[in-house]
Amino acid sequence: MKVRTLKKNKVNVVTLGCAKNIFDSEVMMAQLRANRFDVEHESEQQDAEIVIINTCGFIDNAKEESIQTILAWAGEKQRGRVDKLYVTGCLSERYKPELERDIPEVDAFFGTRELPRLLKTLKADYKHELMGERLLTTPSHYAYFKISEGCDRPCSFCAIPLMRGKHVSTPMDDLESQARSLVRNGTRELILIAQDLTYYGLDIYRDRKLPDLLRRLSDVDGLDWIRLQYAFPSGFPMEVLDVMRERPNICNYLDMPLQHATTRMLKAMRRGITREKTDELIDAIRDRVPGIALRTTLICGYPGETEQDFEEMLAWVSEKRFDRLGVFTYSHEENTHAYLSEDDVPDEVKKERASRIMEAQSEISLQHNQSRIGHEYRVLADRVEGDTWVGRTEYDSPEVDNEVIITAPDGYLRIGDFVQVRIEDADHYDLHGVVIP
Repeated sequence: MKVRTLKKNKVNVVTLGCAKNIFDSEVMMAQLRANRFDVEHESEQQDAEIVIINTCGFIDNAKEESIQTILAWAGEKQRGRVDKLYVTGCLSERYKPELERDIPEVDAFFGTRELPRLLKTLKADYKHELMGERLLTTPSHYAYFKISEGCDRPCSFCAIPLMRGKHVSTPMDDLESQARSLVRNGTRELILIAQDLTYYGLDIYRDRKLPDLLRRLSDVDGLDWIRLQYAFPSGFPMEVLDVMRERPNICNYLDMPLQHATTRMLKAMRRGITREKTDELIDAIRDRVPGIALRTTLICGYPGETEQDFEEMLAWVSEKRFDRLGVFTYSHEENTHAYLSEDDVPDEVKKERASRIMEAQSEISLQHNQSRIGHEYRVLADRVEGDTWVGRTEYDSPEVDNEVIITAPDGYLRIGDFVQVRIEDADHYDLHGVVIP
């Protein structure tokens, strides 16, 4: 028996995982809206007739969160609070037969490239004229901007190619058109995402075209910030740094997952780079773009990682003093190259090593932030919380990096405004400042 009235043709889209999944949900929502569905993202009203869950299947924790979310909505369906339940995304791509067997309450499962089939199931048409159109789930002043799909890299620990397929670049003309459309609708910051930004163009232009793409996007009137995430170190196109230095609307920010610091571990991970080459690359990046904020991620507990390997990585983190850093504990993923090796580092050791890395980085972050006290920065206002505003400098990406807690006169700011802020205090992961009139 239904306990609430469900709105016919209303769809609630639930997104799990990374920014690439957010992008995919936004594309799906635009297609649904064009087919006259009433669509919301993670609606609090919970009165939708249809729920679509866009899942993540990257590592164990993400898979567990996706499964628990599916089970929770399956329970809602059993209680009559949802009529139709569909699941899409990476987990569904990777484990569809098992999911169909174990969670029969789900009406249908779809892979990462099956949006047309999902729409057909809903008696909707895939509208090709909407190519690139999205319903943003982020505040309208910034948007994630996916420039390619899939990955050709052979990293031993990564299941992404199993779920996303081979690398496919989106043509530059299409991306420029999408950027102009977003800017017309109020977007001021594009956050470029892909499994590997630096591979962009090799498949369709036979050359690494990220520098050329950046120039074209930089020329879009009204686009204030362009931010780069997910750059691969091996084969990094150094011309990107020249464009970053020359173009004021390209943020001095680079997210480059390096994963480890010892040549032995990097070789085992099939990263195509050594410790020495990694150090040379970091030095070259900082030399070409002084003041750049470097973000990286590392893995603790990869098969065969010794205490010596870890201690070398820990010392390396203290030496390199990254501006932003995150850590994953190794997840033993079936059908990856690393799955052939024994997962021989105990979970408690993985967690202890990750904790020690983050303790070291926390102190580095505090020192970086305190060095900014007394300086002025251009800040983008993201949201308001009570009597204060929360924003970011060009050195910070939303959700994962530092924020600026802003004191401003009532009504002085609007969400999406740029404002000059003087930093007056700092802690490990936040800056505190006042608006300069």
